[in-house]
Amino acid sequence: MRIGLTGFGTSVEQVVRQAERAEADGFAALWYPSAVLGDPLVAMALAGRATSTIELGTAVLPSYTCHPVLQAARASGTAAAIGGGRFTLGIGPSHRPVIEDRYGLSFATPGRHTEEYVGVLAPLLRGEAVSVDGPEYRVRAEAPAVPEDGPVPLLLAALGPRLLRVAGRQAAGTILWMGNATSIEKHVAPRIREAAAAAGRPEPRIVAGLPVAVHDDVAEARAEAASVYSVYGTLPNYRRILAHGGISGPADAVLVGDEVTVGARIRELFEAGATDVWAAPFPVGADRAASRRRTRALLKELAAG
Repeated sequence: MRIGLTGFGTSVEQVVRQAERAEADGFAALWYPSAVLGDPLVAMALAGRATSTIELGTAVLPSYTCHPVLQAARASGTAAAIGGGRFTLGIGPSHRPVIEDRYGLSFATPGRHTEEYVGVLAPLLRGEAVSVDGPEYRVRAEAPAVPEDGPVPLLLAALGPRLLRVAGRQAAGTILWMGNATSIEKHVAPRIREAAAAAGRPEPRIVAGLPVAVHDDVAEARAEAASVYSVYGTLPNYRRILAHGGISGPADAVLVGDEVTVGARIRELFEAGATDVWAAPFPVGADRAASRRRTRALLKELAAG
């Protein structure tokens, strides 16, 4: 099973140490949110130089705040620095409160914006020149040099039908958050696979990201998750993917319980169509360090198995 963890760190040194440990423990990948050190790419490049096998990916960089031509150049440079074809670029449009309220940009057409953005970015990552005249982007650009190990794989944070079609047609797959096994089996996998097949593309990756806590008191774990992850229940895109999963909020999406229960829930994600699981451990109870150790021990065991 391809199991990865959330990448984190408040310093470059911490990011590098985490990558070294995750690789030694047999994890397949680390997935870095855009907030890591304000921009994770430099730290990821250094972590890549300190490791040799683990995949390092972004989950995700917002599209609105970085022009696709610049994004392609940044991604190609990061991939070349890491080496081994181990860098994966995950992008997404983010959400109205971030794009409009924080950055002051319009979030009026996120679907059209993202489709055009990927239409510029994906060819550039493949080494193709781009000439685009659209309502969102007007671009004439030569491609950056393709890294020696091949083009940078592109994953799109696609939760709805339109972006799942875009991901299937133009990207290597999708990277999800808050999508449970039911939503993957009934909503995500059929749509993205159909789009990829129609475009003559390979079977797409489906990276399923969910919070995880191994804890015997399930009610306590869900209560903790309801507090920590409450914001995801307020954002329209996440509300829709939760609804596709037949659940009402983040507390119902998290993977919690004892080792047997959580292991079974992770296997269900793969059975539903996920190719990778991105586990985001969260601590529960009075001894937070012990809680993290217990969760990591199970994830390490599953990653090795």
